[in-house]
Amino acid sequence: MGLTTLEPTATVEDVVAVIDRDGGVIIRDFLDAETTAGLEADLRPVLDSGGFGEEDFMGKRTRRLGGLFKRTKHGAAIVRQPLFRGAAEHYLCRPVTGWTGEQRLEVVPRIQVGATQVIDICPGEGAQLLHRDDIVWLWRHPAGYQVPRVQVMFAATDFTAENGGTLVVPGSHKWSDERAPRLEEAVSTVMTAGSALIWIGSTYHGGGENRSDSSRTGITITLDLAYLRQEENAYLTYPPEIAATLDPDIRNLLGYQASEPFLGYIEVNGIMKDPSALFGDANAETMKFG
Repeated sequence: MGLTTLEPTATVEDVVAVIDRDGGVIIRDFLDAETTAGLEADLRPVLDSGGFGEEDFMGKRTRRLGGLFKRTKHGAAIVRQPLFRGAAEHYLCRPVTGWTGEQRLEVVPRIQVGATQVIDICPGEGAQLLHRDDIVWLWRHPAGYQVPRVQVMFAATDFTAENGGTLVVPGSHKWSDERAPRLEEAVSTVMTAGSALIWIGSTYHGGGENRSDSSRTGITITLDLAYLRQEENAYLTYPPEIAATLDPDIRNLLGYQASEPFLGYIEVNGIMKDPSALFGDANAETMKFG
């Protein structure tokens, strides 16, 4: 039995219900055909000119690209897609309370892009080891109240069981860290180009074996808690002169925005300010606690 596929007319509540049950869900026609074609046109020449990985986990017959938002303007459509963004906000933007003196403080965490990768699995690639992506923070399971990551794998080409469609272990997001995943428990993500898989950081998954005669290209982006270190170093990938060319909402998602109450601030003339002040934002917040 494969993963559940929902139509693009589904609600965020529908998406969350399936993820709560299975750990992941497929959204048919996640992006329109024009945007999908634009992503393929922008990225294919770079992929075809690149090399393969040098070890088994990253894939010796797999090409990878990072820094998505400086390679194509169409990448923004993925993080703006309402079902992905809505699911991320549901899991990540959960209030946290504490005290400043006798004043009770409630903070809603912000979200950020933690990593972007274009993954082109070529013929002859074997199955990747099943893993949880929240292992980057050594997250423990069961995780309890807070989920650290919601992730998408956008299908730039068709995903099939034969060409390396992402393997997912349904229900594994509920497992303790004492249980190891087995390959026979995984199902292949089967979806047409323009569709997408959404899952959370505790779900075991991995790239599939490509037994076909063509490559399988996916674009993965993570939306993470903004108070955790980013997996892809955004400030070296998108230094201020590059970040200044991006739309403000994308720049903020890449970390040029503080996480409340004041994590990630910059100092401007002795005042703690939101990093958006770097880009002439007259509304840049003065950071304060309490």
